[in-house]
Amino acid sequence: MGDRPANLKAGFAALTGADHTRLAAESAYYMTEPVDYTDQDWFVNAVIAVETALPPEDLLAALKSIEKAAGRNYNTVRFGPRALDLDILLYEDRVIDAPGLTVPHPRMHLRRFALRPMCDIDPDRAHPVLGKTMAALLSELDAAGQELARL
Repeated sequence: MGDRPANLKAGFAALTGADHTRLAAESAYYMTEPVDYTDQDWFVNAVIAVETALPPEDLLAALKSIEKAAGRNYNTVRFGPRALDLDILLYEDRVIDAPGLTVPHPRMHLRRFALRPMCDIDPDRAHPVLGKTMAALLSELDAAGQELARL
């Protein structure tokens, strides 16, 4: 919702401007067709790689705090419009299944809006559970219903 590219840039800046986290890489920005709840405007998606001293749980808490500061309302339709949505797709090569945190992101391998920008950063990065590269996972997805366009 709102100025989607600006919201995303501000969210990334809030995260990487903190003492504990440094920007390592940033993908292009993409306009992406909504998935699951489709009666809404297209989203803007991008991926950043960061170096952080935060453990995964604290990183997630930082992301949620940034979303809230951006005006994110959690009492809305699941997958519906939102000001900002920040997720942990991968954390090193770790596999985490904890209350409120699953890494790798459980739907990442099914989402072009996650895999396309991941491929901008590191197409040869292997998914720690599936063992396939980001590029291979992207090539296996059907674009129907998951269109995207680089901004």
